Parts: sequence; C-alpha cells; structure tokens
Amino acid sequence: MVATGTRGGRKPWEVDDGLWERIEPLLPVIERRFRNPGRRRLDDRRVLCGILIVLYTGIPWRYLPQELGFGSGMTCWRRLREWNEAGVWQRLHEVLLAELRVAGILDLSRASVDSSHLRAMKGGAATGPSPVDRGKTGSKHHVIVEAHGIPLAATLTGGNRNDVAQLIPLIRAVPPTRGKRGQPLRRPKHLYAEITPHIARRGTKHGSGLGVHRWVVESAIALLHCFRRLRIRWEIRDDIHQGFITLGCAVICWRRLRTRSDSSAK
Repeated sequence: MVATGTRGGRKPWEVDDGLWERIEPLLPVIERRFRNPGRRRLDDRRVLCGILIVLYTGIPWRYLPQELGFGSGMTCWRRLREWNEAGVWQRLHEVLLAELRVAGILDLSRASVDSSHLRAMKGGAATGPSPVDRGKTGSKHHVIVEAHGIPLAATLTGGNRNDVAQLIPLIRAVPPTRGKRGQPLRRPKHLYAEITPHIARRGTKHGSGLGVHRWVVESAIALLHCFRRLRIRWEIRDDIHQGFITLGCAVICWRRLRTRSDSSAK
C-alpha cells in the first residue's frame, strides 16, 4: 500500500500480501451457520479494500463503486465496526510498532505531541464548539509520535477540549511496544509539546526552539490528513472515527516498515 499514486500498478487501497499477512491472523473468525446459512460472507481482504477506499478518498459509504467487487458501503461499514470492536486496528498498530522496534527504526528517547481541529458535520459524541471555527461543531485529533515522527497513539476529543487536559490520556494511550527481550517500551524519556505559545526573539535562528523537535508531529498529522476521511468528521459514532484514525496510524507504520525493507533489499 502506498501513500499516493500506484506501486507496481497497485492502487493505494489494494492490500498487498505483506500487510495482509499481518492483518489476517488478527481478524475474528466468524463461523457460518449450519442451518439457514444465508448469503456467503464476502471475502475479508476484499472488504478491507473497500474500507481503505473510503479512508483514502473520503467517499460516502453509499457511493462505494459496486463494480470494484469490494462489497456495498453498508457491508464495509459493518465490517469496520465489527473489526474495530474486536480491537483489530489497535492490535495491528501494536504489531507494526514492535516490528519497527526490531528493525531499529523506533526511537522512544523523545516524543512530540500536537493536536488538530476538524469539522464534525453530523455532530455526535466527542464533539464540541470549535474555538478556531467560529464555534461550529468540531472534534480534535491528538497525536503523539516518537523521535522520527512514527505515530504511537492518536485520540479523538471534542473541538473545545484543552490540550493540557488531554496530555496524560494521550500518553497513557501509547501501547507497550514489544519486539525485543526485556520489558516492553511504553513511556518516552522526553516529551515536547506546544502547551503555551512561544514567540522567538528577533534575530533568533530558525529551528532553535521547540520546532526543531516538534516538526515531526506536525508532519505526522499532515500524513494522517492525507487520508481524506480524516480531514472532516462525517461519522456520528466516535468509535467509528477513532477506528479510522487507528487504521491510518497503522498504515503509516506499514509504509515506514516497507520502505526500510525495500532499502535493505537494494
């Protein structure tokens, strides 16, 4: 799966073999009923492609093209809900973080946090009047990344929630990162956050303040918002939108891991 365009003729929402090998063992097994089995359940991998189309393009569920063979929008929505409730996206994120640690890419010597406002078009839980959008209903994405900008966790709150109040819950949302012997890593040693605005003195060189460390989290938020479904919140249910956020974080981790693998193979 790639960030933009295609890779070897593959569309960005088409699940490659490497990613599927990591996702398939995490999916709940649904036994088909012996009596009155009904219509056969659509293949999980194809439905996942439909979910990723919505994540990448932001297309409404009802407009998901049937000719692609990824199922209806309702089928994909139900599978997204089912897998999110089963913790699939969170466990996938943790699996990929562990692999990044094994590959020597993950650096928890420092971490950075930031948040971003987005419009919540239909309201719902975890929304509130946005102070940066004339009080319109909105939400916030709170993101914490490690030293290289790899997302460790992302949470959803109302648009009026204070960043300071969400700092501890965000740190607690960082999963224990395994992959090596000993205790799993969880807490970064140093944390960089823009809680109070700082204005550089005249003549101060660029990059001499917090920005020299915090640009990585701003870059990570920009990558998350490359997924058009995360630019505007259309989901009334906050758990569905949170599922999209966690899936987006996992995809970013997979890209980083695959890029490293491709570089090592050359």
